Amino acid sequence: MDRGFNPRTWVARTGAARPRWARAHIEVFGADRVVLLAAGIGTQAPRRFNDGRLVAAACFGELVTLDPTGTVYFRGGSRVTLGALFHAWGQRLTASRVGSFGGSRVRVYVNGRERDGNPRQVPLTAGAEIVLEVGPPVPPHTHFTFPPKPSTGLR
Repeated sequence: MDRGFNPRTWVARTGAARPRWARAHIEVFGADRVVLLAAGIGTQAPRRFNDGRLVAAACFGELVTLDPTGTVYFRGGSRVTLGALFHAWGQRLTASRVGSFGGSRVRVYVNGRERDGNPRQVPLTAGAEIVLEVGPPVPPHTHFTFPPKPSTGLR
């Protein structure tokens, strides 16, 4: 088992319908730099990639990334948060730190509106555009145009 893999997983019972995947778009800015979310967050090895995109994995958790575009897929009906995403990614998220960037307050925007409180508790909701910033302000996007859902990778 991959020691870095720690999200909760979903296991199908015989005859059980699989839940649909929802998605949110996450943008991270630290010290005036764009931080890419890695492909394969929330999956367990062995993994197979094609041109930087995850096309297969041994196991998928409640939330996953297939490529470094910031699109996070999560099981419909699940209650996942930014804290769960950063935990699965193995990166820090606190009121003053995003990954290795810190020193000032982390600002979180959901669909263009600033959100107060603990950034780890911000829920991922279907279609949301979530921007995290630490350091100089970057004008947050208010929406994201999602590409068509992938035909491979998620099961």
